[in-house]
Amino acid sequence: MPVKHLTDVPLQPVNAGEGVTFQVLIGPDEAPNFAMRRFKMEPGGGMPNHTNAVEHEQFVLRGRARIGIGDEVIEVKPTDVVFIPAGVPHWYKNIGVEPFEFLCLVPNQPDKVEILE
Repeated sequence: MPVKHLTDVPLQPVNAGEGVTFQVLIGPDEAPNFAMRRFKMEPGGGMPNHTNAVEHEQFVLRGRARIGIGDEVIEVKPTDVVFIPAGVPHWYKNIGVEPFEFLCLVPNQPDKVEILE
């Protein structure tokens, strides 16, 4: 289906996260090269330090967050663009009073998520 509405796509919990849900807006069964996902973190929510086997291209839609990427910590806001290379540890923390939402595009390749302590 080339067009669908955000409300047609179910929200799923991110089990490793706190107050985090996501939607697969365009999955590997719909596009040959990339998947598009939307993440939503409630105020105070976040995701622990982890790695992925695939790179991430992200676009911030709403809210503010602190993101750790490798040894760097950045604060992001709407319309910021974030690149996370494959294999680089990263984490997220919503630092705002509203939900933090972003689009995340990843290649349709096998991914392995590893939570770091």
